Amino acid sequence: LFELVPFVVLIIAIIGITTTLMAGSIALVMTDLKKVLAYSTISHLGLMMVSLGAFGVGAAIFHLLVHAFGKALLFLSAGSITHGTKETDILRMRGIRKRMPITTFTFAIGILSLGGLPPLSGFFSKDEILVAVLDGRNWMFFVLTLLTVLMSAMYMARLLFLVVLGNLKAENGHAHESPLVMTVPLAA
Repeated sequence: LFELVPFVVLIIAIIGITTTLMAGSIALVMTDLKKVLAYSTISHLGLMMVSLGAFGVGAAIFHLLVHAFGKALLFLSAGSITHGTKETDILRMRGIRKRMPITTFTFAIGILSLGGLPPLSGFFSKDEILVAVLDGRNWMFFVLTLLTVLMSAMYMARLLFLVVLGNLKAENGHAHESPLVMTVPLAA
């Protein structure tokens, strides 16, 4: 259907690139853990639309699946972090790795995957989207898509450095690992 109406496909690509840039920019400045993840989701949905707008249907579907698993892991981890720290502000929950090792490990895997670190799945799906945009659209779309992929890596790295790798804050001395009912699904 997309090939029958190329003008509509261009509109889809423009809406996708606008969505992914705006939501990615918001994710870069949010301080609430779940809001960062929510805006990240919107940004990645925009990225999938850019791929569709560049006739990259396979890349968009691949990223949809990769993103679904990675984001599910991140939201489950965020729930565990919130449970263990009684906090949602990423500026106040630093250093959880010392108190929540299982949650830290799973959260880091989700972050690194959706951030696009090879050899994790997010790297390959974003790479396919970039190839689709490079083949199906002009250089400007490619540059803007590359910018959104870099923004994605930046807001995921921000979560990793602030929440996981920062120094344990004094008010987080009560932080604790979640019970098995939460950590077993994370590990799975």
